[in-house]
Amino acid sequence: MRLLDGFASLAEVYDGFIVDLWGVVHDGVSPYPGAAEALSRLKQMRRRVVLLSNAPRRAEAARAAMRAMGIGDELYDAILTSGEAVHQALRDRTDPWFARLPPPLYHLGPARDRNVFDTLALAEAAEPEGAGFVLNTGPDDHLAGQTIDEFLPILRRCRAAGLPMICANPDLEVVRGGVRVLCAGALAEAYAELGGDVRALGKPDPAIYRMAMGLLGLGPRARVLGVGDSLRTDIAGAKAAGIDSAWVVGGIHAAELGAQPGSLPSRPVLENALIRAGLSPVAVLPAFRW
Repeated sequence: MRLLDGFASLAEVYDGFIVDLWGVVHDGVSPYPGAAEALSRLKQMRRRVVLLSNAPRRAEAARAAMRAMGIGDELYDAILTSGEAVHQALRDRTDPWFARLPPPLYHLGPARDRNVFDTLALAEAAEPEGAGFVLNTGPDDHLAGQTIDEFLPILRRCRAAGLPMICANPDLEVVRGGVRVLCAGALAEAYAELGGDVRALGKPDPAIYRMAMGLLGLGPRARVLGVGDSLRTDIAGAKAAGIDSAWVVGGIHAAELGAQPGSLPSRPVLENALIRAGLSPVAVLPAFRW
């Protein structure tokens, strides 16, 4: 495991990069210092870059949010979200689990995430009792302080109705503008504990990495690196997909590691965290910067 200050040496080794968004490129509000430059340098080196996010919304919505932060389309080759994967699974119904879902759906999430399903010919129920399945896009990530307890009543109603749940964001939480907020994965975890049938699409599932590899458009011998801040989703997902990974510690794990902005914790602290997780990224960086 290499402890690096910047990304430049990794760019020399790999042909393509699957890069997380939230916690690596931005914090949900603003880009991290140096992230746009790192993407620009990779493009200058003709490296392929796919941005892969567990965002519970369509890829184009994530792209628009990036533009609003000043991260232009020209800085990467493609973007894929867990919400996009869910949209395609609901549209195509080639997966047997999705093919069996009976309409109508009940949407558990904020209105801005309706783009996951609102262009599909799917009837929608106003209450769980009238639905055939629940699409969980999670709590409103613009609102801090939400807890699982607030969602237990609606989760219990969904469970009583026997609804299978699609989770459009496997993340348990993210840090938005320095504040931790609850995500759809936490609701899905609670629903599974209630005995509910849950299917999540997104990292760390190898299936979404196969989709990302297709978007990279590189050959079977290409050297690909996954870059992320979450051990549970990004680094574990890269391992499950059979690719190397680089761990950016300035995101979701920064507080627990005692990481100061722009610097790495000690090697023993990092190694202990990785031993507990059973993971071995090839490199650890304080931030996604050149």
